[in-house]
Amino acid sequence: MSQPTQNSTKPSSVQRTRSIERIVQGVATSDGAGVSLTRVLTGKLQQRLDPFLMLDAFGSDDPNDYIAGFPDHPHRGFETITYMLAGRMRHRDSAGHEGLLENGGVQWMTAGRGVIHSEIPEQEEGVMEGFQLWLNLPARNKMIAPWYQDFASSEIPEFVTAEGVTVRVIAGSSHSIAGAVNREVTEPIYLDVHLPTGSTFSTSLPAGHNAFLYVYRGSATVANTQLASQRMGILDNPSDSDGVTISANEAARLILVAGQPLHEPIAQYGPFVMNTQEEIQQAVADFRTGRLA
Repeated sequence: MSQPTQNSTKPSSVQRTRSIERIVQGVATSDGAGVSLTRVLTGKLQQRLDPFLMLDAFGSDDPNDYIAGFPDHPHRGFETITYMLAGRMRHRDSAGHEGLLENGGVQWMTAGRGVIHSEIPEQEEGVMEGFQLWLNLPARNKMIAPWYQDFASSEIPEFVTAEGVTVRVIAGSSHSIAGAVNREVTEPIYLDVHLPTGSTFSTSLPAGHNAFLYVYRGSATVANTQLASQRMGILDNPSDSDGVTISANEAARLILVAGQPLHEPIAQYGPFVMNTQEEIQQAVADFRTGRLA
């Protein structure tokens, strides 16, 4: 069902904005069968940005950078959120799910107790651009059944503010507009924000949430700190802050991500994220013996 773009009838009044605590430049790397990408949120930031485990940004008009895709590979213990700005990617997994992720669409997968999946481009030329975010699961949910859902671009709720800022609400809520997905424990907020030149956007954020933004077009400013394109700004966590205000001297596009930290041990071995090394060893053994999915 199509989600029409709405006008924001209830502005979000932020009395004290968060500030940018740290600016992070991603690391160029490759994954899958040689897909070129930038790893923005790495393992070193997992505790600081709990419950988020990883953020990859990918974007190229050279098919050699993406054409091989991500053949069959396993996951256990967390969720993956893939947001496709441009391109076509086919998903298949061992739980019997299949879907096509296209321009502006979102793929939300809960690996839970285990799934083996592939993500293969369905294009031989043109631009492929987007993000993959890893969201941790609480210990009590790490072994739940796998779940998967594709959301076409038309199914992502949108609103436009009085200043002409367009906001796509992938998860959580903003300005009383509920997103495509909600989670009770980690309570993620995931917004794609398009700011015209000279505009300002404010949105409330729970004080306890860890949060960051990543600019992928233009530049943006938070509390007098400018964030250039292809940079992540980790937002601070003052107890008296009620949200964030972002301004743009030039047209800018960015994602804003926030979530309730789990405050649990993180044990990771590649595509497996659990709470103890014993659980990781079990995940590896289950995968090797065909019992993962």
